[in-house]
Amino acid sequence: MSDHYDDLETRSPDQREAALMSALAEQIEHAKNNAPYFTDLLADVDAAAITSRAALAGLPVTRKSALIDRQKADYPFGGMTAMATGGLARIFQSPGPIYEPESKGDDFFRTARGLYAAGFRAGDLVHNTFSYHLTPGGFIMDAGARALGCAVIPAGVGNTEQQLDVIGDLQPIAYAGTPSFLKILLQKAAAAGLDASCFKKASVGGEYFPPALCAEWSDRGIEAYQSYATADLGLIAYETTARQGMTIDEGVIVEIVQPGTGDVVPEGDVGEVIVTLLGREYPLIRFATGDLSAVLAGASPCGRTNMRLKGWMGRADQSTKVKGMFVRPEQIAEIARRHGEIARARLVIETVEGRDAMTLHCETSADDEGLADAIRHTLQAVCKMKGDVRLAAPGSLANDGIVIEDKRSYD
Repeated sequence: MSDHYDDLETRSPDQREAALMSALAEQIEHAKNNAPYFTDLLADVDAAAITSRAALAGLPVTRKSALIDRQKADYPFGGMTAMATGGLARIFQSPGPIYEPESKGDDFFRTARGLYAAGFRAGDLVHNTFSYHLTPGGFIMDAGARALGCAVIPAGVGNTEQQLDVIGDLQPIAYAGTPSFLKILLQKAAAAGLDASCFKKASVGGEYFPPALCAEWSDRGIEAYQSYATADLGLIAYETTARQGMTIDEGVIVEIVQPGTGDVVPEGDVGEVIVTLLGREYPLIRFATGDLSAVLAGASPCGRTNMRLKGWMGRADQSTKVKGMFVRPEQIAEIARRHGEIARARLVIETVEGRDAMTLHCETSADDEGLADAIRHTLQAVCKMKGDVRLAAPGSLANDGIVIEDKRSYD
């Protein structure tokens, strides 16, 4: 039995890039012709010319945070789907509310690939504890497991005692859900004297998965791997047996950009995850997830050749209020754009003598008080309030994707 889901995972990076860029131009043309939102957004874009990552980086970003207002103006999907609502299989509602579509095809969210990497195989019985109620989580994993040939127990969330009865009776070998809920199930089973040793493999997501917990489960015979999926995009990346980052799915194009912008950052730098989806029904172009990550250099020891992400590293939406006014990452990026000497900028907000105070730390090779003064004026012009500026040596600021750091204490 192969260690890989299909041959796409082991093709050369050049082959993959050529295929993705060819599909990208077709997808943009498809989105322009069939999804009203993209018809307007990309009206001046020549789809045939978007055949490189550099060209893709020149297209506008659509932010997940904007979906609520966009959908209110044009229910249910803000004009972003390329098919009639009645042709869909399901419509979900996530908190916000935000509505998400599912088509009638098999494994619409493409999670079979990630589950296969986690060891799920045809004939496995999967205990799926992601929610089946309005939100798509349960269906995202359910569809992928069934596409692999697994049987699925649609457990959903809650009802722990009933779930333990089902586990005891049916002895599922695989688990899908959050790591915290599997921990609860195992603890309650032990406390009740019930046998939950049936679990041998798990695909977990939706929250932080501590390495210590992963090691603890491995010691008791459960190999758990992370998947990174969203309701809008389906599978984005997944962990493999190499346990070195998360391999990007073959059905998406991922960029890492400076938070609040569409500007791609160098490999290894932390930034916001931007995804272009190649599925035809919901052709999202440069969709900003709001998550932080970074590209992990080199090839995976597992044999898969696609790019890898370091994993989830926080949230990109760092907007906050200072003196009653919002300050956003986009504003900090604008300041850096106006001063080419700035390599990286980080706004630190603190409480000084009972008042909000902000200081913009700027990495630059220049050591010029005149430059600092100029940046102060730009800071005030862009953010509409005064702040201090401190010049820092190149490489001295943390590479963590944080553009606005709020150090205020509210105790």
